[in-house]
Formats: sequence, C-alpha cells, structure tokens
Amino acid sequence: MMFLQFFIWGAWYTTIAVYMTHHGMETLTHWPYTVNPIAAIVAPFFLGLVADRYFATEKVLGVLHLLGGVVMFLVPQATGAPAAFILLLLLYNLCYMPTLGLANSLAFHHIQSQERQFPLIRVFGTLGWIVAGLFISWVLGPLIGAVPEQTPLPIYTTATASVLLGLFSFSLPHTPPPGVGQRVSLRSIVGLDALTQLGDRAFSVFIVASLLLCIPLAAYYNFTQIFLGDAGVTRIAATQSFGQMSEVVFMLLMPLMFARLGVKRMLMVGMAAWVLRYALFAIAAPNAMFSLILIGILLHGVCYDFFFVTGQIYVDKKSTPAVRGQAQGFLVLVTYGIGMLIGAQVAGNVYNRLLGGAAAMTLERWPSFWVLPAGFAAVVLVLFALLFRPGVARARESVAAD
Repeated sequence: MMFLQFFIWGAWYTTIAVYMTHHGMETLTHWPYTVNPIAAIVAPFFLGLVADRYFATEKVLGVLHLLGGVVMFLVPQATGAPAAFILLLLLYNLCYMPTLGLANSLAFHHIQSQERQFPLIRVFGTLGWIVAGLFISWVLGPLIGAVPEQTPLPIYTTATASVLLGLFSFSLPHTPPPGVGQRVSLRSIVGLDALTQLGDRAFSVFIVASLLLCIPLAAYYNFTQIFLGDAGVTRIAATQSFGQMSEVVFMLLMPLMFARLGVKRMLMVGMAAWVLRYALFAIAAPNAMFSLILIGILLHGVCYDFFFVTGQIYVDKKSTPAVRGQAQGFLVLVTYGIGMLIGAQVAGNVYNRLLGGAAAMTLERWPSFWVLPAGFAAVVLVLFALLFRPGVARARESVAAD
C-alpha cells in the first residue's frame, strides 16, 4: 500500500512543472502546488463525514484511487486549455489527498508500536517515490529517446498506478470506521475535537511550526525541478529521487534516533536541514555546482523524516483511538493544506513577479530565490527551539494526576 501510495505522488509531483513549462504554461507552474493543498484542506471534511463513520478504510481507499486514476488519464487531454488542465488536477487531488490520512490511519490501526513499526512500513512509501523517479528517467527516457518529464508519460504512469492501487486496496486488512455511531459535527470533521483533546501548549507550538515550515517547503517541490533543468541536469526525476534514497536510510535509523534524541531534537534537526538545503542551493546556483545541489537533495531524508514522519508519530502517540483519524487529518490540513497553499502562492509570485519568471531566470538570479525560504525556515527553527517544551506539559499532567 505505502509503495504505490507514494509512487503515484512521486510520478507527477516532481515532473509536472517541467511538463507545463514545455507546453506553454511556464507562468502557471505553481498552480498544481496550489490545488494540491486546497485538496488537503478539503480532505478532513471527507474523512470526518465518510471515512471515519460509514465505510471501512480499505474500501474508501480503493474507490478514491480508482476515481483518481480515471481523472489523471484525462489530464494530458487538456494541455491546450490551462484552466481545464488545472481544474482536472484539482479534481484528481480531491481524490488523492484524503488517502494520505487514510493510509496512515490504516497502518496505525494494525500495529502495536508506532516508533518501531511505522517507520519500517512508511519506508516502502519512500521506496515507491524513488522507483517512480528512476522509472521515469531511466526507463521512459531511453524508451522514447527524449526528456520524459516534457511528455505526458509521467502523468499516464500516475494514472495507471492509481488504478492498480485502487484495485489492490480492496485486499488490505479490514479496518472498520473508528467513528461509527458518533455524532457528526463541524468540529469533529475538521479535527477540532481532536485538537481540544490534544491541545496543550507543546502541541499548539508543534502545529503552528508545522504550518509555518510548509511555507518554504512548497518552494522545493515546485521549483527544484526547474532549477535542475536550468543547471543542465537532464535526468531530473532520477536526480530528485536521490533525496528519497537518503530518506530510506534515515527512516530505518528513526527508531534508534528516537531513543537518542527525543521528539524535540528530532524535529529541530529536521528544520535545520531545510535551512541548510536552501543555503546550499543558493551557494551552488551561480556556477551550477552539482555537488552542492546533490548534497542539498540528499538532505531530504533528514528534512522529511525528522520533521514530518516524526510529527505523524508524535500526533498518533498523543491521540486516542477515537480521534486518531481526526488528528491525522488535522495534521494533513495544517501541513499539506494551509501551509503548502500559502507557500505555493508565495513562491510562485516571488518567482514570476519579483524575479521575472522562466523568461528572465538565470543561474545568477536563483540565489535571490533560494535565500528566502532558507531565512524563513531559520526563523521557524529558532522560535520552535524556544517555545516547544513537551516535558513541561507532561510534568504538569503528572502533578495534576497526583
């Protein structure tokens, strides 16, 4: 499940900006990264109304992936009509984004130890993203004798994998709806009930930091593929997949790192990696120093695992079974939803309006772009280090219990 879940995402997410730039939509490349978080904002409503109350999780996963596959097959047909192209991507993401929370909830339902077992399950998602990038660059590229990211083949690859996962989902372990029989309310749908139960000061700081960090995060997914093209890289998807390769290593190390570092230090190391990555991109840009660019990409394992996967485990550990799905959905809403939505629009406007877009962008101008997310992430890191104190909350709870 995890392998195909992230193979699907990796196949189009790291290639769509190149495809759009090659087909006359170079000023609109931030819109796929806008409709994606819009769908993430809608996802908790779907999870709260349907998945948590009325249908088994594996069945909802199957239906959504089948519908998403059908929609994605239609996307290349709208290449000459940008509005229809973006609307179809929105419809696809409305099918896909709820499945992130559903996949996590299904996995957590069937394991006993989040810290030890979930990283070993989630690592297959990372492997799926890697294989997607390698398949596009090293299989499709030689097959067609062209740059595959400039063709609709990655989109069709996504569609095919979506249908496969849709069919496979019906064979997953039965996972009954956790909220069956509960009263439906807006608070529970958006995860506010879960927030009320979990919402001590430390959790609130974590949520705010997660939202803020996703603002500079959006710049990486949208513009790294364009940056690599300007730096002369031809196998763009395969090059970006090195980041997921490092993610595998750090995912497997997470149980050990949890024991040594604890939640706060894990999260801080993840934030610091984002600062370092963007700084390396800025330094490397003028002379297209591929070694520094590659190091920045390889930092993805620390960037993603130490912050986002740690965050998912942190939320699950604080949750009860009754609000587990709501809590994970709320995290998706905050990070992949609101944070990425703001980040995509900010990054797109900086790229197009302040730096002149694809027509004016040169390697000498890329440092002016990358220094902005580096600085923003650094500010978030400092504030988080000062304000996040999970031990204080636990001490207070202990005193209250006594």
